[in-house]
Amino acid sequence: MSSRQVNAVEDHLQAFHAADAVLTLCARTLVSSRRPAVDAASVASLAQSEPQNWQSEPWFEANAFAPVPQWPGSIAPPQCAVEAWLIAARPRAEAFVVTARGFGATRETQVWLQLQVVIEDSHVARHWRRIAARPF
Repeated sequence: MSSRQVNAVEDHLQAFHAADAVLTLCARTLVSSRRPAVDAASVASLAQSEPQNWQSEPWFEANAFAPVPQWPGSIAPPQCAVEAWLIAARPRAEAFVVTARGFGATRETQVWLQLQVVIEDSHVARHWRRIAARPF
């Protein structure tokens, strides 16, 4: 019994480290790319409240990418997806929600992490959070 518990904890930590590393990599790439400010034509397509598309399996599967080809000990490479976000109170800010999914030794072992990234006047604010339950 304790051997199974140790294996489960190790598997979960494996998935966590995969998701955390990819979240950092994706956020760093997003910030360094310095995407242009949102133009008026694309404002209508942005989420007015915090983006929720990442909770939809079809959306996530279609938009997620794996910035590393594999992760040691994981059944699949970790993935991330980026959603743009319009913050009404901060019209000059570029905001994004970066969602990462890391895997353990099986597809059932998944860890989901998110980072809110807000870029305004050359200042970058990051807010990290763990998603407690798998969205799908």
